Order: sequence, then structure tokens, then C-alpha cells
Amino acid sequence: MNRRKENECMNWTVKSFKQLSTEELYEIIRLRIEVFVVEQQCPYQELDEKDQQAFHLLGKENGELKAYSRLFESGVVAEDASIGRVIVKESARGKGYGQVLLSHSIEYLEKRGEEKSILIHAQQYLERFYQSFGFDPISEVYLLDGIDHLDMRRRLTR
Repeated sequence: MNRRKENECMNWTVKSFKQLSTEELYEIIRLRIEVFVVEQQCPYQELDEKDQQAFHLLGKENGELKAYSRLFESGVVAEDASIGRVIVKESARGKGYGQVLLSHSIEYLEKRGEEKSILIHAQQYLERFYQSFGFDPISEVYLLDGIDHLDMRRRLTR
């Protein structure tokens, strides 16, 4: 199956915290811990009291969560709007889901209408990936939870 057909099989939805079902919340937390804590061997407090203020973008294939990001309007966690917890399940990588996930994340925040820019705290090894979506580095590399990060910003066009 080519990437276009694979991505067409994905069902993308955005929900507020209160709109998430118990099963969806469990899937989100499980995926985030699976990748950010276990796979990346990075013990940190995954639940950070910000989920309740976020919009959650879920990419499901055959009912299973394969891709996810957390979206914030400006003023919630930063002056800019922001995208965080960008994640694709290990078994679903290499199918273009990351590109589609980030495209949907940006599109959602752009449609909010009031956003001027989007901030992301990017893992350094993904700098080129984010640059391909118009994000520019705005900080030096810094260590966050044992992984090199840098802040990147994308100005929104109107």
C-alpha cells in the first residue's frame, strides 16, 4: 500500500480533554509512556497537569491510536500557540503519519483564527523535520529530561 492510501485509512479527530472517552485517555497515556518514557529511556513525570487545557489530536487506524499530538492555544502554556507530545507509534513509523500529524496540528491551530505563531519544544534530532514545516530554531540546544531539545517557532500566514 502506498503512503497516500495508508494515510487515507487514518481517522483524524481533535477533542478537548472533557470530550475524550476513558478508553481514549488510557490509549493516549499508554502511547506517551511507551515512547517517551520506555522507548526513549527517559523517566520523567509524563502527566503534567496540562492535558486538561489541551486539545488532543488523535490519529487512529482500525480503531487503534497510531499518532497523537497535544495542541494549545496561545497564552495557555506559552505566549505562542504550541504543539507538544508529537508521537507516532513505533509500529506505524515510516508510513508518513508524522507528516500528516504535524500538518493536521498546524492546520487546527491556524483555523482557530487568533494565533500568530506556533512554538514547539523539539527534540534536536527532529530539527530538519520541523524545519520542513516552516519552524525556525529560536533557542540554543538545551537538555530536557535527558534529551537534547531546542525551541522552534513557525509564524502563521494570514
